[in-house]
Amino acid sequence: MALEIFTLRERPDLRPLIFSTDLQSVWPEFMRHDAVAQLYFAPSRFDRYLDYAFVGVAGGKVVARAFSVPFAFNIDGRAELPDGGWDEVIRWAHDDQMAGRAPNALSALEISLLPEARGGGNSLALLDAMKACAKAHGFAEMFAPVRPNQKHLRPFVPMRDYVDTVGADGFPTDPWLRTHLRTGARLVKIAPYSMTIVGSIADWSRWTGMSFERSGEVSIAGALVPVMISLEQDYAVYVEPNVWVRYAL
Repeated sequence: MALEIFTLRERPDLRPLIFSTDLQSVWPEFMRHDAVAQLYFAPSRFDRYLDYAFVGVAGGKVVARAFSVPFAFNIDGRAELPDGGWDEVIRWAHDDQMAGRAPNALSALEISLLPEARGGGNSLALLDAMKACAKAHGFAEMFAPVRPNQKHLRPFVPMRDYVDTVGADGFPTDPWLRTHLRTGARLVKIAPYSMTIVGSIADWSRWTGMSFERSGEVSIAGALVPVMISLEQDYAVYVEPNVWVRYAL
């Protein structure tokens, strides 16, 4: 299933479809409640990023989407990629917009495919579309706070230990991280608090369908690390680590 890939600038008519229930459900419900995401996805702000949002179409059906964000790097206070990963690069881009600061780099944010579109190189095609976009805008680098796609199976393993688990060829065993590195990315660092999602116990029960009967670390389906539950304070916090990689363009 080969994709036709467009930006939303090219195909604004497809904008509602990339937020369809099918594509939204690719992610666990709790992942849709990162407050920082509104700095990118809120309609009035998302209009700024239509050149950096991609839609994949096959057989006349929207089956994939990808998002990226331009930002200014190597300016005052930004000599290194942020430990805050996904959240922080969105904040940087938002600050750049507010300050009228020109971007010079691109960060991938997400690549999502429906099950029928997976396994045929389509994730790489979307990644290539992002690289081509970055080059077209004159950027010399593209980054990605990678969410290793098998880490949720080992939530209590520290991310550093997980990343250091490699195959005989020296590449990480995680399939998505491995894909990035085999296609030219260089591993830069771990972003230890790349996404932070906070909610009440009732929120988390609604998002997960679980009941929480004790405080402490709890493993939740789809989460890369345990969620911290506090029944006494009536909140739960999920702090997700990601892995920064860099593509030289």
